[in-house]
Amino acid sequence: MKLSTRIALGAAVLVPLLVAAAGALLLPLVGTDLHRRQDDRLNARAAAVLPNAKALLAADSRGRPKVEQNQQRKLMDAALDAGVRVVAADGTVLLAAGSQPDDPSRLPAAPGGGPVTVRQNGSSWRVLAVKLDSGGAAGTLWVLAPAGEPAAELRAVRRRVLLVALVAAPLSGLVAFGLAERATLPLRRLGRRAAALDPGAGHPAFAAARTGTAEVDELSGALALLLSRYDEQAARTAQALDTARSFSSAASHELRTPLMSLRTNLDVLAAHPDLPTGERAEVVAELQQDHARMLDLLSALSALARGDLVELSAFGPLDLAELVDAAVAEAARRHPDAVYRTELPAEARVFGWDAGLRILLANLLGNAAVHGRTADRPAEVDVRLRVEPGIARLTVDDTGPGVPPAERAAVFHRFHRRPDSPGSGLGLTLVAQQAALHRGSVTAADRPDRPGCRLELVLPLLRPDTPAATRLPATRDWLNGEERP
Repeated sequence: MKLSTRIALGAAVLVPLLVAAAGALLLPLVGTDLHRRQDDRLNARAAAVLPNAKALLAADSRGRPKVEQNQQRKLMDAALDAGVRVVAADGTVLLAAGSQPDDPSRLPAAPGGGPVTVRQNGSSWRVLAVKLDSGGAAGTLWVLAPAGEPAAELRAVRRRVLLVALVAAPLSGLVAFGLAERATLPLRRLGRRAAALDPGAGHPAFAAARTGTAEVDELSGALALLLSRYDEQAARTAQALDTARSFSSAASHELRTPLMSLRTNLDVLAAHPDLPTGERAEVVAELQQDHARMLDLLSALSALARGDLVELSAFGPLDLAELVDAAVAEAARRHPDAVYRTELPAEARVFGWDAGLRILLANLLGNAAVHGRTADRPAEVDVRLRVEPGIARLTVDDTGPGVPPAERAAVFHRFHRRPDSPGSGLGLTLVAQQAALHRGSVTAADRPDRPGCRLELVLPLLRPDTPAATRLPATRDWLNGEERP
């Protein structure tokens, strides 16, 4: 059932009920007002006929019948449509005119109590009793009015209320239907727009247009927001699929050589069970190296994939100085022959991803330990973190042969490594990826004070006067090598 039809039916039922309820509340008030008006008329009639009633009583007490008859006529003329009854103190009926009960005993005996209702044989009267006292003569005056007049007027009011309720039912339904059809027109237009929306067009095709109806505009805005979130999630899903394909492709390509080497060495061990101890040890060492290389490669590819798929919700305020200190301690444990020297500030607050920054620092320090050594001495690594206006600058200096200027950009590319490098060729790629995710940069240069290589990382500081949230790079595909620092 249409919404407008439901509104019309509801109005057609509700409005008559409201009219009937209002009539039920109004009728007792109208009845009270009608009885009050009738009592006021009775009091006015009693005041009008009271002088004539006293004169009639005085004439009767003095035995003057002509005067009494004249007073009776004047009394009847003054009473008009009201019933009048005058009785002397001895019970003599001096006047009985107009509508009144056949049994006088039903009339109120005690004057001064206000109008009362008297009933007889299905008829009823409002009766007002007034005490008479004229020239030593006493008596009672009764003024009567039919009590059915207010009841008749109440019945007329009741009929009119029912008539209004019956007329209001279809009329209110039609009016409500017309108003509901007009009010729901923007909603129907919105429904047609949503039904005609091309899924491939995305949320820009569903631009929210102002209709002037707050609820419809709110619903339109909610639909536009829902579509934008759907588009965002669809893009993230597509990116996740691309990342999975890139991971599979890179892993299959880069693992081919160590797997072939593993297969060859295993075949040698299987084919020559009596291989001399020295040669067997050499083959086993090569197997261990290939295994370590594959493990490093898979770990690096997994870290790249995590960086490509990380969400903004994983970021938060971090102390870079604390992370560097922890990373140096871990690197010293992994490379006990390397010498690490640090120079750190008390605090350097950045907005970052904790796991990503740990990956970045581990690869920076590990690269310096591996490539900073020479044939005759281990690596010496100087780690300095400085806080400058708006940025944190981290420099990692080693004592190795350095990087030729022509290769300083290429060292951050995927799978770039020296012929004698034991790594996967992804360590500095991870550093570049995390620097880009954190809106920073990383560069390679010569060490300024002595021979060696300097890797310099620059990250924006967390400013207390600006919101911490930022936007991540729109395009992230480091597994495919499309992102550059």
